Amino acid sequence: MKILSETKHELDGLVLHTIKTEKYKTNTILLKLSAPLEEETVTHRALLPYVLQSATASLSSSKELQGYLEDLYGASLQVDLMKKGEHHVMTFRVDVANEKYLRDQTPLLEKSLRLLGDVLTDPLLENGVFKEDIIAKEKRALKQRIQAVFDDKMRYANLRLVEEMCKNEPYHLHVNGRLEDIEGITAQSLYDYYKKMLTENSADLYVIGDIQEDEVVQYTKDIFSFEKRDASKISSPAQMSVEKENVVEEKQPVKQGKLNMGYRTNIVYGDEDYFALQVYNGIYGGFSHSKLFANVREKESLAYYAASRVESHKGLLMVMSGIDMKNYDKAVSIIKEQSDAMKNGDFDENTLSQTKAVIRNQLLETVDTARGLVEVMYHNELTENKVSIDEYLKRIEAVTKEEVVAVAQKVQLDTIYFLKGEGGE
Repeated sequence: MKILSETKHELDGLVLHTIKTEKYKTNTILLKLSAPLEEETVTHRALLPYVLQSATASLSSSKELQGYLEDLYGASLQVDLMKKGEHHVMTFRVDVANEKYLRDQTPLLEKSLRLLGDVLTDPLLENGVFKEDIIAKEKRALKQRIQAVFDDKMRYANLRLVEEMCKNEPYHLHVNGRLEDIEGITAQSLYDYYKKMLTENSADLYVIGDIQEDEVVQYTKDIFSFEKRDASKISSPAQMSVEKENVVEEKQPVKQGKLNMGYRTNIVYGDEDYFALQVYNGIYGGFSHSKLFANVREKESLAYYAASRVESHKGLLMVMSGIDMKNYDKAVSIIKEQSDAMKNGDFDENTLSQTKAVIRNQLLETVDTARGLVEVMYHNELTENKVSIDEYLKRIEAVTKEEVVAVAQKVQLDTIYFLKGEGGE
């Protein structure tokens, strides 16, 4: 089966990716700006997209901006932040109806691209910097986003595992920055960082829908003027051998213990054995038929949930589980036993085939939406080795049991983090 493919256009400091398809009745525009995760800039970077989406020079309030989006047949504008390994990625996304399907031939795609251009390059300023009241409002919202992680103990345990496991690596930084840095951000310092972002970040613009590609190229050239840049490239993480397991326990007033375990895989997206790692994770803890789910949750009834996931650009595998405090030793023991079972090849061809089928279905479901399609394609912009979606599916299908076992030999437990109740019962 042929999955949608992209056409790339190098436009000075911007790479335009056009994906022509009649699959969607809407057009989607996604701009991704990537920079290295750095302590000095992570909080400025977490605040900036929300300030930019609040207003532009011509639409000087959130209300005006929302009104303009309504006039574009209910278009939407959203911003987002994510970590991809040690890349800190900002996303600006506009979804808009395709004018081909409307009686009124308003040039919705062009207007949406121009709006995105204004959000990015013509923000609302006061005395040459961002407006103080907008910054104050977005600082409050950023504090709430950071605090929300502390209040959600499942997310908090994962954050703390990463902080402990990667304490001497940029990856320990949270995607939303640091609470203690927020107050120190000024209108001037944020504007200075904004100018730096425009000239230094890797910039990728995706336009997906039933589009005329030559028109989109021309609009993009007219609207976005990115200078050529030598964007900061991040090399693949160095292989790290684990000398000693690190165990961290923390007490808080919680009723359910959170047991999270972090492994080093020393395999990242683009590596030859990356596909075998995906299959390994599916068998180990990624899906409902996996070893963790079957043994820790179902068979032994030790966990309320038990699963694993891979960080594709950092070479980590994280196990997450919720347990009664008294079951800590047994749960750790059984999670380790499942890892050993993978090393010993303790799974059959039926499980291998089932896992490949689930990975395939999951990927096809993801690329069924324009946003999911871009997320999958964008992996290739962060690595030297490019893999099309069709090739990805073929490579997953070709994974052998021996390759999964070879991956299992590389996987090393690095850190155990346990969040337990203050009474310790």
